[in-house]
Amino acid sequence: MTRYSIGDLAQRAGVAIDTIRYYERDGLLAPAERSAAGYRRYDDTGLKRLTFIRRAKALGFSLEDIRGLLALSEQADIAEVRRTAQGKLADIEQRIAELERIRAGLRALIAACPGHGRAEACPILNALTGDAS
Repeated sequence: MTRYSIGDLAQRAGVAIDTIRYYERDGLLAPAERSAAGYRRYDDTGLKRLTFIRRAKALGFSLEDIRGLLALSEQADIAEVRRTAQGKLADIEQRIAELERIRAGLRALIAACPGHGRAEACPILNALTGDAS
């Protein structure tokens, strides 16, 4: 089995060394074995778990969500994994809809702004201050 120093593991998994230490303290990553000199030594299991965490974060899962997914990955019931992913997708779709609404509002304000003149006549500033005049 391959053994990795914390620096090697960080590089292979694409995360910072401090992230690995944090995940260990938080219980997401099992504490590493220590060499005779006291250095952390990780194996392929640690690399796989760290890669899982990084990929799940990239998909928008929180660390608490990831903790649940890791627990579910040790069970035979994937239905809960699917429900968790569906819930995350619903959250993302809701955020996208909100961002699209914000984008449409900002586009309208930009289109209404002449780009010159007095600040009192700026629809962008008026929208932000609540001045409807």
